[in-house]
Amino acid sequence: MKALTLLAALWLGGVATSALGAGAASDGQTVFERRILPIFKSPNPSSCTECHLAGVDLKNYILPSHEKTFLSLRDQGLIDLANPADSKILRFIARGGGTNQGASLISAKVRAAELAAFTEWITASARDPKLRAAAKLSIAEVAKPARPVEVIRHARTDRLLASFEENIWSQRFRCSGCHSSAGKENAKLVAEHGEQVAWLKDTAEATMRYLIATENINLKQPERSRLLLKPLNEIKHGGGQKMLAGDLTYKAFRTWLDDYAKTVNDRYASAADLPSRRPAPAMFGTDIWFKLNNTPPAWGDRLLQVTLFAWDRAGNAWETKPIAISDRGVWGKGKLWQHSLVLLADKDSERARLWGRSEAGLPAGKYLLKVHVDVAGRLKSAWNTSLGEADVVGEAVVESVWPKGYGRMTVVEAGRLRPSAATKD
Repeated sequence: MKALTLLAALWLGGVATSALGAGAASDGQTVFERRILPIFKSPNPSSCTECHLAGVDLKNYILPSHEKTFLSLRDQGLIDLANPADSKILRFIARGGGTNQGASLISAKVRAAELAAFTEWITASARDPKLRAAAKLSIAEVAKPARPVEVIRHARTDRLLASFEENIWSQRFRCSGCHSSAGKENAKLVAEHGEQVAWLKDTAEATMRYLIATENINLKQPERSRLLLKPLNEIKHGGGQKMLAGDLTYKAFRTWLDDYAKTVNDRYASAADLPSRRPAPAMFGTDIWFKLNNTPPAWGDRLLQVTLFAWDRAGNAWETKPIAISDRGVWGKGKLWQHSLVLLADKDSERARLWGRSEAGLPAGKYLLKVHVDVAGRLKSAWNTSLGEADVVGEAVVESVWPKGYGRMTVVEAGRLRPSAATKD
């Protein structure tokens, strides 16, 4: 209703301006008072929130004064005096189409009304030779958002989606069997528990929209989000415990959730506050299963990570970057660890392009296996740290054709592991 009130004010302002006649309509001051000030005075968010989660609103660029608002926009390069209709501020308003579910009340009609108001006002004001020639405002007089441009850019919904794709969508293979409509167990689970089971949608954007719109994210305590608590089995999960605090999927989910909560709550005040972006490899989920048999008691119920390195024939050595990885808790009672492998490749590499075009798989051959175990349970409290050389419990050369399917997993006896060169005394 409030959004419609603002729309009505902008529309009526346009009608009133037109009714004044051609001479009055060309007066930037008149247009400003009738069409721009209602935006400035409105308590409602502007169309900026369609593409920005926080940090910026259209009214941040408006001052009570017609002249100073024009000069402020001009001095920031947001008004094109040579071609006013192509001014940058107009392109920003017109862009729209963001993925911000929270901005659903901002309709296309409101954005169109804002665009029409600013277009008319800028066009009229740009004809005023005094405004065009006026001296620049002081830095203190310029109207702009309080947050720096780096923070504003970080809060864009396209950046949010890119982070979601990297951190959550890339991990979907751990959940797709039950929570995607294409999963083998999904139809049965939906019939038993309802449509909310199928939270993995056909695309990353649709999935993100669904999670934001439902009760899966806790903005006050992101670490208590349902998206984390269910696979941790802290909230009863039909599939049992699917992740441990500090494992690869937990890290990825938590990274996105923490950042999303801080962004929406406008917690980033400066560029230095923003999370550092670490270069991450492309990830490819597979149905290649790997098993460690007869694990020792000390590993029981601890997080175990396996890492595979391919043989570099040209360099006659093991590759320095892993080609596959996986982690999960050891089943202490059964003395075993098993999970499907995730393949890794540098983004834009030939290997990544190959796996992106077809179903990813490991070529038959020998690989160096390194096994890390969080014996002390360190990652449970320090989730954003990684297992390092101190956590390596052994390594072995493994040769396999790497078949796909749970019933055809590659099995290695834990007793085959030997101390790695890096951990030998």
